[in-house]
Amino acid sequence: MGFGLPGMFTAKQGAEARNVPKGYLAVYVGEAQKKRFVVPISYLKSPSFQNLLSQAEEEFGFDHPMGGLTIRCTEEAFIDVTRSLNTL
Repeated sequence: MGFGLPGMFTAKQGAEARNVPKGYLAVYVGEAQKKRFVVPISYLKSPSFQNLLSQAEEEFGFDHPMGGLTIRCTEEAFIDVTRSLNTL
């Protein structure tokens, strides 16, 4: 159901989408349309992921109307960052 990246997957739609496994967090990614990803909390320790969060904060602040962490970048940029984390 994901992009073949270990540890990261896109969330299902509906009631199951609200369930996030222990050790993971929901992240909404996209510029206009937001796509929900569930990623390991270990990503929060990564300098590249922290950089992505800092850029999002500087540009958009911490307004998260979708109820989860929102990162306004392209899906491709997000997947590139998370792909590099999975190769470590």
